[in-house]
Amino acid sequence: MSFVKYALGIFKKRKLLFLESYKEAEHVYTFVFEKDKDVTWQAGQHGLFNIIHNTIKKPIRPFSVSAAPTENTIKITTSISDNPSDFKKALLELEKGMKIKMSGPVGSFYLKDNSPTLLIAGGMGITPFRSMLKQIETEGNRVEQQINLLYMDSQKLYLFKDELDNIGNSTSINVTYLDSREDLQQEIDAFTTSYANNGQYFISGSKSMVDSISTDLQNNNISKRNIKKDVFPGY
Repeated sequence: MSFVKYALGIFKKRKLLFLESYKEAEHVYTFVFEKDKDVTWQAGQHGLFNIIHNTIKKPIRPFSVSAAPTENTIKITTSISDNPSDFKKALLELEKGMKIKMSGPVGSFYLKDNSPTLLIAGGMGITPFRSMLKQIETEGNRVEQQINLLYMDSQKLYLFKDELDNIGNSTSINVTYLDSREDLQQEIDAFTTSYANNGQYFISGSKSMVDSISTDLQNNNISKRNIKKDVFPGY
């Protein structure tokens, strides 16, 4: 995505009505907002969310939209520790009827063609992929496309597991759950051996994980143009 297109997307600002929040797992919450009829995005993109019901030092943070565009709400999913940031404290303070501001969604982290595709998620990095796979399931397209999701979580929380399992059972998408980097690397190597630069590689998670996997792929002669990265700060 060009800088100009990104900037124009960021200028699309709106207030979202808060509907509810719920726990996905220990220390992980999903926040649900009303979706206006004219709001759309590419599954996998992120928005800039701005706290407006309270005054805090850093009121704006990026979040992947974990809902698919075809769903009826806008959702963000995030981990919140026992000692959260001011921003996440403010999220927990939201009550039904309150509002938050969103710019976007924007970004180039979305599926663009029917190439064989490897989705690599680490922990909270599953959120953009949840949006992508729900969109595919709803539209019923790309069902013949080779899509593999590798979901690594050393804590074995595996957010959205029931949904991901249902998607895997109803489409040709293959979902693999992993809890070690060694097993993850074996799966990545198997995919690169089969598809090399005929495949597309999407990596989402902590900066250290994303950078490490991206470097390994490039060292194995995977072109940078075939690698898409979505870094989650603060995890």
